[in-house]
Amino acid sequence: MAKTVIINASPLIFLSRSGHLSLLKTFADEVWVPEPVATEIQQRGPDDISAQAIRNTDWLVVKPVSAIPIAVAEWRLGAGESAVLALATEYGLEAIIDDLAGRKCAASLDVFVRGTLGIVLVAKQRGTIELARPVIEDMITAGLYLSRKVLDRALQRVGE
Repeated sequence: MAKTVIINASPLIFLSRSGHLSLLKTFADEVWVPEPVATEIQQRGPDDISAQAIRNTDWLVVKPVSAIPIAVAEWRLGAGESAVLALATEYGLEAIIDDLAGRKCAASLDVFVRGTLGIVLVAKQRGTIELARPVIEDMITAGLYLSRKVLDRALQRVGE
């Protein structure tokens, strides 16, 4: 059975901008991009690398969101996070979200969440990449913010 995950805008942007979008294939055969997330990214313009990735990557699938459950709406998250969590709860799928409030909402709903940094660390543990540090540095160059403390602790977890 093919595995599916749902992604929010920031992880998709950081992974595509840094040239590491393919790391998502470590976790899933298909990655759903909720329509509000796709719209947010496409508003960046047709030349944006993340918008191009959505258009040109067959395993990135734009999915409609029929309704946002009350349990999600009460958190007053952004449209993207709300849509990701709506699909995750409806289909029982893993969500890829960096936003702290979105992660807390996911925890309250028993939705498994992984962030951009977690994708890199697991890819290293599974042998998909040899070293996590250069990949993380590429993402930092692409706009991902990590404190030195978080970065050092993360790299320590994978023996770097």
